Amino acid sequence: MTRAAGTRILARLIMVLASAVPGMSIAQNYPAGPLRIVVPFTPGGGTDILARLLGQKLNEAWNQPAVVENRPGAGGTVGAAFAAKAAPDGHTMLIVPAGYAAYPSLYKRLPFDQTRDLAPVSRLASGPLVLVVHPSLPARTVKELIALARKRPGDINFGSSGAGTLPHLSAELFNSMSRISMVHIPYKGAGAAVTDVLAGRVPVYFMNILQSLSLIKSGRLRALGVTTPGRSPIAQDIPSIAESGLPGFDMTNWYGLLVPAATPREAIAKLNAEVTRILQLPELKNRLAQDGMTVVASTPVQFGDFLSREMAKYARIVESAGIKNTL
Repeated sequence: MTRAAGTRILARLIMVLASAVPGMSIAQNYPAGPLRIVVPFTPGGGTDILARLLGQKLNEAWNQPAVVENRPGAGGTVGAAFAAKAAPDGHTMLIVPAGYAAYPSLYKRLPFDQTRDLAPVSRLASGPLVLVVHPSLPARTVKELIALARKRPGDINFGSSGAGTLPHLSAELFNSMSRISMVHIPYKGAGAAVTDVLAGRVPVYFMNILQSLSLIKSGRLRALGVTTPGRSPIAQDIPSIAESGLPGFDMTNWYGLLVPAATPREAIAKLNAEVTRILQLPELKNRLAQDGMTVVASTPVQFGDFLSREMAKYARIVESAGIKNTL
């Protein structure tokens, strides 16, 4: 047998194996077409901003169009369900915020199964919310707020951007850990909630750190603590709630990347490696830092384990607070 004939036979064998092993040829050529990043919310929020930053860098690296597709609705479950049912070839991705981990506890009739229909790729970034109060409330520290709420049970209100959102769940965890009973006032979005907090109609709110800093600096709001275990790099003067009277308090705002569950593992590994490289770029790290976020590039297994812990934590909060928000 000549060398040329042997080469042809080997090539045919590889083609046969590729057709016999699902996903092998897809993974070899991945990505083989345009990329779609599904954002389950309207444009302009943190999830959308991160998706566009990532899409631009994937386009530059792989010379494939990377389109961000906003599919809002039902607290983010509409977009997540759409991504879960997409072709499992690695070309459709889903970026979710921390509230994604609360879906099974909040919604009893989800149109998809998180553990069965979506596979983790990487946790992308994380950062804190800030517990803020209106200056009219006589509390300057976490301990003072807890003491005041104990003296006035059921008399102090806290706002949120909606039932089951991260600000709501953060406040409910705060209630539970400090054994107080502040009353939830839900709004249809962060904008309406912040308006009433600034007016003093609702004196307590867990707020996006970037949105809060100018309001804190101007004295329109008072910061009591950040929700992460440690202080934020962009607000070192604000203590963490954990160090201010509630050890162990942690409600980190994070973002993660997922794909349809049947996506070939080789394609997921390649996507993870590229996303990890992109997240370490100084320009991207600096851009996220400006929004109060810290890069957290993880393996798919690490992100999967993290998701399981977050889902269990949120389930406890939802059950303890008696939150009901079924689809």
